[in-house]
Amino acid sequence: MKMPKELSSIINIAKYTIADEVSQRSFIVMFVISVIFVFLIRGCYQGNYMVNGQELEAAALVGTVSKITFHIIAVVVMLIAALLSMRVFKRDRDEGMQSCIFSKPITRKQYVTGKILGLWALSSFFMFILHAIIFLTVFIKLNVVMPGYLAASMLCSFNLLFVVIAVLLLSLIMPDIAAFLCVMGISIISFVADGVFAISHSPMAQAMMRQQGPHSDLTGWNIVYYLWPKLSGTQHFASSFINGEGILEFMQVYPLINIIIYCFVFGAVLFWHFRNEDII
Repeated sequence: MKMPKELSSIINIAKYTIADEVSQRSFIVMFVISVIFVFLIRGCYQGNYMVNGQELEAAALVGTVSKITFHIIAVVVMLIAALLSMRVFKRDRDEGMQSCIFSKPITRKQYVTGKILGLWALSSFFMFILHAIIFLTVFIKLNVVMPGYLAASMLCSFNLLFVVIAVLLLSLIMPDIAAFLCVMGISIISFVADGVFAISHSPMAQAMMRQQGPHSDLTGWNIVYYLWPKLSGTQHFASSFINGEGILEFMQVYPLINIIIYCFVFGAVLFWHFRNEDII
């Protein structure tokens, strides 16, 4: 069955994007450093632990250690995805690649879609490989299988899609480094806000607020909190599958829904904005 011409063009641009990024020395350095780091932390999965003079089996703590490494890898790859995305349009324009591409029967929508798909696939594969190394380390050293670990990695790839689209969009309206810093700022605020929210809803904080009298949950802070891109919430929701703790309640799934909506909205704005860009 012959592939539709429009889809074929998108896939070809995605392939070119992946090949172009992989050929960059900076990508190779980042990948090698990340893999070395993951291999270095395999010592955390030793045969036993001593806590207060009592020996604990590693399997008792493997879930906690694996979650920590999961979050570290996810955050690092989000940073790398932003770095990969921030100069894509500028490099294609400066090297004359955009003019070459648009001299062929390829639309701007196909070009942008191919760029998004290529960067998302590359960064998601990058993250999946690092998570797979942890998965295999746990299986080989402790004979523990965590199928939810790889599923969590795939769920977390939606954060990477958001980062790619957001950086590509912002790189059209501000300097590349500013686009990178803005998206990193959005990510940091998301993680800090989740931490503050968790603390404010702890039993101690709730008891203190009850002593101060009744208050409304629909404050400006709460509205901003729920509308802000839920990168941290999506990552925590994904990590809940590592130990089979995933609960499909709305408030657990909401962060993922939030990020998917942002991807659609930012993607639509990106397509609209790039349609009016001058191609040199």
